[in-house]
Amino acid sequence: MEKQCVFAGFGGQGILTAGLLVASIGAMQNREVTWIPSYGSEMRGGTANCTVKLSDDPIASPFAKKIDILVVMNQPSLEKFISQMKEGGIIIYDSSIIKEKPNKSEVHFIEIPATSLCEKISYERGANICMIGALAGSTDLFEKENYETGINHYFAKNPQFHKSNQAAFLSGYDYVQGR
Repeated sequence: MEKQCVFAGFGGQGILTAGLLVASIGAMQNREVTWIPSYGSEMRGGTANCTVKLSDDPIASPFAKKIDILVVMNQPSLEKFISQMKEGGIIIYDSSIIKEKPNKSEVHFIEIPATSLCEKISYERGANICMIGALAGSTDLFEKENYETGINHYFAKNPQFHKSNQAAFLSGYDYVQGR
């Protein structure tokens, strides 16, 4: 089973890190994985996105033809990628930033106020990790514990952020589980 995921937002929101983190978790689960970043020359403040493919079988191409899961943190990126969504796909979006949800009935929208939730826990930089929590709570890509282990492993060189990252992850996970 192959899943084609796109993570998109502004440079500086940690969107490439979020995609790389999910790809790393996939690799830790012995899945076939690709991660392809794309960002403008201005990076911070400009648009940034990455494509992550996860599969049990070898992956022929790292590029997404039709997106199964879109994790999006700004309006321009939502507008850019919505037409590439697979019927029945999932769009997880930061409703703290994205105010206009398009009318597209063939996809499932999951609203999460990630930026606001992270402001409440005094970890504004963690909105991308909160979005991963929402991904964990609303899809079956991996078990919750795999995400938690993967986050700690990915940030192993920065253990001072473990508690904050865990709080951001759980904020997103609990938010979508409580809906």
